[in-house]
Amino acid sequence: MQAVTLRFRTDDLVALGLVPPRLFERYEEVELLETLRLDTGSRLELLKVRHRGPLRPASALLRDARRIRALYGLSQFEVVDVRPKSRDYIVLARQRNPERLREWLALAGGSITPVAPFRITEEETVASFHGEERALRRVLRRLDREEFPYRLLRASARPSVVDREDGGLTTLQGRMLARAWALGYYAIPRRVTLTRLARSTGRSPPGLGKLLRRAEGHLVARWLASQGAVADGHASENPRAGPRET
Repeated sequence: MQAVTLRFRTDDLVALGLVPPRLFERYEEVELLETLRLDTGSRLELLKVRHRGPLRPASALLRDARRIRALYGLSQFEVVDVRPKSRDYIVLARQRNPERLREWLALAGGSITPVAPFRITEEETVASFHGEERALRRVLRRLDREEFPYRLLRASARPSVVDREDGGLTTLQGRMLARAWALGYYAIPRRVTLTRLARSTGRSPPGLGKLLRRAEGHLVARWLASQGAVADGHASENPRAGPRET
């Protein structure tokens, strides 16, 4: 697996329909926190959106959801969190993919995913993708043939988190921990409850809580083992207790 980071002019992505044309009238920056679902036809993403001025309460956005969906071409829009100090909204958004993006995804055969860092400002977009090296190369060759302007900022191997014999976090555990961190579950004070976090994952609160505790227990045990506080053999025992998460 490999990760690449590319830089685009945002105006070029607006022209393709990947970025709503009026987005930066009200917002300064959009950051992709996680791609929850990516199909050829649409994408569901967890986004951090920075407003240019004071934030509206989530209730006002909920009442205005239909207009927001129409204005930005969204089929789904939900406010997960409001952060007045940083002027950020955390939102779930589903958008139909324009024709050019559908072509690129079909060319990749479903084996690439947008990942952080992925930030969009009015002037430029820094976009990262993770996937099979051959699929990434096919897409980049297509961009070159179409003379679509971009700059390659970084390309590197990026090992995925797997369920290894040495007790590494499972892919699911790593993904849920990353989402919990992004949404402020581990912030002080906590910015999102377990119930709201679970809603964004499609899991039950008790099930998600158990998954997170197992992952947390593994990380604590590995740290204690690294300090010599427990035997290294015990570091991976607790996370293996009980049925495996699915």
